[in-house]
Amino acid sequence: MKKLSARRRHPLAALVVLLFALAATGGLYTAFAPAGEAKAEKQESSKSLAIEEGKKLYATGCSSCHGTGGQGTSDGPSLVGVGAAAVDFQVGTGRMPAQQPGAQVPKKKNIYSQDEINQLAAYVASLGSGPSQPNKKAYDPAGADVANGGELFRTNCSQCHNFTGKGGALTHGKFAPDLDGVDPKHIYEAMQTGPQNMPSFTDGALPEKDKRDIVAYVKQVNSDKSESPGGFSLGGFGPVSEGLFAWIFGLGAMVAVATWVAARTAKAKKS
Repeated sequence: MKKLSARRRHPLAALVVLLFALAATGGLYTAFAPAGEAKAEKQESSKSLAIEEGKKLYATGCSSCHGTGGQGTSDGPSLVGVGAAAVDFQVGTGRMPAQQPGAQVPKKKNIYSQDEINQLAAYVASLGSGPSQPNKKAYDPAGADVANGGELFRTNCSQCHNFTGKGGALTHGKFAPDLDGVDPKHIYEAMQTGPQNMPSFTDGALPEKDKRDIVAYVKQVNSDKSESPGGFSLGGFGPVSEGLFAWIFGLGAMVAVATWVAARTAKAKKS
């Protein structure tokens, strides 16, 4: 009994009991903690890691123009509040980082992987609230109303992008880009964020369904270049090119026919 009592009074006994208690508590918490809470903690940890990695990428590739904290400089606008969707569009289409300043930054091959783009987007989103990256359901053209999308596109977009999204020139060296071959997600994000010379269309002005219909229309009219319901498409640039064609070739052909008929008539009278 004396030996047993001596062991119980060992100086490390209290520490051993405490360690066992902590281990048991942790095990019970892991086993019985709400799944949603555990998932939320995991997501928060993953988000924090993405922001840290994105901050490193930003410092290397973006801070020289947009400032060390995204506040903007004379070479680049502020990124506070632009949101993750703007980053995904600009970096995903290769427009950012820009090669050189100009009236407009053109699309080019991007230099970041999608994981790196997501990390950059997470960091910029942490600077201020803005449009988030859309899920696939929002921009998937499958099952969308193409007719409604065409009407909305002609009303809101054709003034710059032309009737089938072929693009066109704007003022002072700017231009509306050709939408053929553009990823549906990037078309949706452009409507969300209004990059460069384009206005932004919030969900209040243009609901998610309408944006999706517009995406479906753009993909539909560019899906088969060999098929044009109206005949020769003349590049799909709209009434200006079609009217010019009619005046030059149509009217020219009529003048030529009239001249030929007059010449034949005069020759017949002489004979």
